[in-house]
Amino acid sequence: MSDTQAASVAPVEPIARVLGQPFQDLPDDLYIPPDALEVFLDTFEGPLDLLLYLIRRQNLDILDIPIAQITRQYMTYIDMMDRLRLELAAEYLVMAAWLAEIKSRMLLPRQPESEDEEDDPRAFLIRKLQEYEAIKKVAEAIDQLPRHERDTFDIGVDTTTVSVRQILPDVAFNELLRAFQEVLKRAEQLSHHQITKEPLSVRERMAAILEKLDRTDQLSFAACFTRGEGKNGVVVAFLAILELAKECIIDIAQLEPHAGIVVRRRASSD
Repeated sequence: MSDTQAASVAPVEPIARVLGQPFQDLPDDLYIPPDALEVFLDTFEGPLDLLLYLIRRQNLDILDIPIAQITRQYMTYIDMMDRLRLELAAEYLVMAAWLAEIKSRMLLPRQPESEDEEDDPRAFLIRKLQEYEAIKKVAEAIDQLPRHERDTFDIGVDTTTVSVRQILPDVAFNELLRAFQEVLKRAEQLSHHQITKEPLSVRERMAAILEKLDRTDQLSFAACFTRGEGKNGVVVAFLAILELAKECIIDIAQLEPHAGIVVRRRASSD
């Protein structure tokens, strides 16, 4: 070979590189198992699963199965399994024998006197396939449900070291006036023009409010008023609330913004 011909030959790529060093030949002691690489395109859970797959793949009617066509495809798959995994082919051979029996019974002439037997030899197989298909659909639906330790997981949170202090919002003066105006509007609906002298006392109303607070932890702002007393009673009750708050006997609170105003007795620690 001339130098020109040798230069025209392309360099051979190494089959592998180990630590940057090329290797052109396989080691003599390299052993590759026969099943080192296997690709499974379709997996089946049993003979009925394989039959249902063959029927659905070709859009065949499950109530009118072409036994000859399905049997040929089934035997092709059995031959492939026999070449790859002998231990898996045994459980499918029973189904193959059953298909062969059904095919032979369909070829035999019908006996008119055998009334106890079914008319169609495929009837039992069709029922089995329908039952298996229904169970398979339910199993797939159950598998889609959320599963603990697969879709949901338990978590634990230690809250012993967390201290939460709820800060109540301050009651703005306009909120207090708005609540008072709502009470006045309800009192105007019961107002009348009969002039009567009603003895109203701020101190008595303060005592009445404190008596109500002795029976419960807190009162709503509207519960401190008596609707039948008219405007005068509303004003006296409002003055009693302000006087109790001024003397630090009660608190006027609003638990959250835009919520109703409540009145409660002030704790001794406050």
